[in-house]
Amino acid sequence: MQFSERLKEIRANKKQTQKAIAEFLGISERAYQHYEAGTRESNIANLIALADYFDVSLDYLVGRSDEANSHKAAKSPLDL
Repeated sequence: MQFSERLKEIRANKKQTQKAIAEFLGISERAYQHYEAGTRESNIANLIALADYFDVSLDYLVGRSDEANSHKAAKSPLDL
């Protein structure tokens, strides 16, 4: 699943509007709509903010994992 699809799915599941998420990120609603349409990519700061807002891992948000909360169980390589 691509970032745009995942973002739209998560937002809908949380019953949030595009406008509310755009306001949270400090961007225009139209800019946010581009994220969901897949016509614009988010910067890293907004990706992190979205992952934190929806309480999911970055890998899940961008479609690299199907495990939403893998960040909570993941160990840092420094924890060895």
